[in-house]
Amino acid sequence: MATDTLKSKPGAQGAPGGVRRLLLENGALTALIVLVVGMSALSGDFLTADNLLNVGVQAAVTAILAFGVTFVIVSAGIDLSVGSVAALSATVLAWSATEAGIPVALAVLLSVATGIACGLVNGFLISYGKLPPFIATLAMLSVGRGLSLVISQGSPIAFPDSVSHLGDTLGGWLPVPVLVMIVMGLITAFVLGRTYIGRSMYAIGGNEEAARLSGLRVKRQKLAIYAFSGLFAAAAGIVLASRLSSAQPQAAQGYELDAIAAVVIGGASLAGGTGKASGTLIGALILAVLRNGLNLLSVSAFWQQVVIGVVIALAVLLDTLRRKAGATTPAAGTSGGGNRGKQALTYVIAAVVAVAVVGATSLLHNGSSGGKTQKVGLSLSTLNNPFFVQIRDGAEEQAKKMGVDLTVTDAQNDASQQANQLQNFTSEGLSSIIVNPVDSDAAGPSVRSANKDDIPVIAVDRGVNDAETAALVASDNVEGGELGAKALAEKLGGRGTIAILQGQAGTSASRERGAGFAAGLKEYPGIKVVAKQPADFDRTKGLDVMTNLLQAHPDIDGVFAENDEMALGAIKALGSKAGKSVQVVGFDGTPDGLKAVQEGTLFASVAQQPKELGRIAVQNALRAAEDKKVEQTVKVPVKVVTKENVAGFEG
Repeated sequence: MATDTLKSKPGAQGAPGGVRRLLLENGALTALIVLVVGMSALSGDFLTADNLLNVGVQAAVTAILAFGVTFVIVSAGIDLSVGSVAALSATVLAWSATEAGIPVALAVLLSVATGIACGLVNGFLISYGKLPPFIATLAMLSVGRGLSLVISQGSPIAFPDSVSHLGDTLGGWLPVPVLVMIVMGLITAFVLGRTYIGRSMYAIGGNEEAARLSGLRVKRQKLAIYAFSGLFAAAAGIVLASRLSSAQPQAAQGYELDAIAAVVIGGASLAGGTGKASGTLIGALILAVLRNGLNLLSVSAFWQQVVIGVVIALAVLLDTLRRKAGATTPAAGTSGGGNRGKQALTYVIAAVVAVAVVGATSLLHNGSSGGKTQKVGLSLSTLNNPFFVQIRDGAEEQAKKMGVDLTVTDAQNDASQQANQLQNFTSEGLSSIIVNPVDSDAAGPSVRSANKDDIPVIAVDRGVNDAETAALVASDNVEGGELGAKALAEKLGGRGTIAILQGQAGTSASRERGAGFAAGLKEYPGIKVVAKQPADFDRTKGLDVMTNLLQAHPDIDGVFAENDEMALGAIKALGSKAGKSVQVVGFDGTPDGLKAVQEGTLFASVAQQPKELGRIAVQNALRAAEDKKVEQTVKVPVKVVTKENVAGFEG
């Protein structure tokens, strides 16, 4: 039932045309070979066994998600919900096995059933509810993420040890996630090429109406197709949570776009009817190689997004050129034995060429002196927040002063992305690593890997759980929350109603600051908290959330925001009330926050000294690399800054 109708044009049969056709039909494989060769030439750390295994691990979750999305795209659909379904499935497993006390085996089945159920809902809305796939799966994206947050109450849940082994290695070197990826890829290839439903996918994607008229039960087939996507999303969520040793309610954000990109880069058409498992795997590997190589080359995470966007655009352009040239990606299972033999031969030749060229380029790095410069990696939770930008600035200033080669990466508040970055640092063999964890639990496995390689790790601002760190350089978030509660309560005279703007659900900083504020507020029974809402440490969200809260609570007396960015958004929403009838307290002591304190619109900020955190972290990282004595805990004092003392404060 394959629906590939485009055939080779006569002009494409000659030798030059045959080469052009070969390149068009194997564009993704060609791109992967070029990338591997290029990265090997540019970075001597790329072509190592450890780093290549890192690439495989980092591609695993995206590839598993993408295999499920392949079914959908081949049938001319789209699934935007796979990232949220992955997070929900992992959360269900962790909650069931820990909080609910359900046996782990049943919890795994419940997790898988959750993914399938989400897929069936998508399929039902699309097939019987006549909703466009984009709208139906976009709705499930929101529902899945929301349910994950509801079940976990916004906090990570420890993963069962028996399941966490999926994130380990076999024999101390072969990563289990890579094995799972291979198994899921083989299942995808079998379903697409050897089953009735696989052939139905190509038929529906090629021409849905023709498929229906030929006797296919299209609606039922779509239910099965989206159920497959949900099943693979659940598997990806379990593997991801196993790597992080915890189910993160905010995990896999944006992964649906990576999954779709991998399928398209691998040669599938968004118009439907074409696509194969091997192409999807190559697409996922291309994304992983890009991110890994760009990390090794110290390219900014912001530029990485630009590069990946360009790659996706080029992949779609290649698909257009391929279709115009009459070359298509064969529908799995429909090509003859000769074509399959040629395809296998193509892969073998490509592998031989890649090994030969990569081996030659690796000679460029042999014999080069490593130099005496100490190399340190700094992984920050995000650079979209002024506080962490100041940590980076302080670290870079100190590194320049001490002659240290500092590489800075941005995890963009994604615990799995940070795990990848830390693995890359470890495979590079850096002198030491500084980590500002997105989540203290999730950073543990990657830091333990660095421990095994005897690379000292310095934690900054937040600690790392279940792993060894040479030092923790941090302000006390709990103490800061308590100081914020005391400052606000005393300003209000011990009586009044307040609202709390919380940070991003699941982050250590939000939990600790919130816990400290709650503890400090117990001493003031006259203060009543009437509303608590997350605004994700973001100024714009702080503005929107505060505007909404004022509709329900127009007469509040105070606001506590878990960082200055949200506090500044709240001030904007309060307008003339800020600093007069409503007192606002922020946290961090950022330049904009201190300016607002000076102007009187922000009553106080629990100020840390982020530049000092960065400086001290680099100092301790260098000392640890040189096997010098390092204090286990270095506390940088926090201070409540008000209009009276802001002039003399230096962050």
